[in-house]
Amino acid sequence: MKLHIGGTVPHPEWQILNVTPGPHVDHVGDLRELKDFASGCASAVYLSHVLEHLPLADVAPALAELARLLEPGGLLYVSVPDLETLCRLYLHPQADAAMRLHVMRMMFGGQVDAHDFHCVGFDEALLRRLLVAAGFLDVRRVASFGLFADTSDFRPYGVAISLNVVARK
Repeated sequence: MKLHIGGTVPHPEWQILNVTPGPHVDHVGDLRELKDFASGCASAVYLSHVLEHLPLADVAPALAELARLLEPGGLLYVSVPDLETLCRLYLHPQADAAMRLHVMRMMFGGQVDAHDFHCVGFDEALLRRLLVAAGFLDVRRVASFGLFADTSDFRPYGVAISLNVVARK
C-alpha cells in the first residue's frame, strides 16, 4: 500500500487518509492515531503540508508511527512550509502588506477551518533531526517529488516555499 496522508485527489496507486471525510478519502482519521494500520503495511507514505498542523510534542510520536507503518526500505515523502524561506519573503524589502499577509498565512495556516492552523515551523535541520530520531535513514532534501500537483511545488513570488524531504526506513 501507498498512503497519502492529507490528500483529497484520487490516484490509482495511493490510498488517502484525511482527518475530514471526502468523496475520495479511503480512511478518515488523525495522523496521530494510526493504530488501525498494521506495521510494515506501506511501501510509501506521503504528507504534503500536514506535519506542521501537529503540536510540536506530537511530531516525534507521529513520525515514529509513520516509521512503524513503513516496510523496511519504505519511503517517507514529507513536505512542510520552509520557515527560513517564508521568513525571508516576509521580511523582503519589497514585500507589501498583501504579500506579508499571504506569507503569514503560509507560516501559521490559512485559518479557514478548525484544522487549518499551523503549530510548528520547520527548517531543514529540525525536520532532519526529528526524522533521524524516529529511525529514518538517508534523509535528503529534494526540489520536487514529482508525485502530486500540490503545495509541495507551490512557488509564489518565484520561490519554492516548501521544504521537501525524502527519508528511507
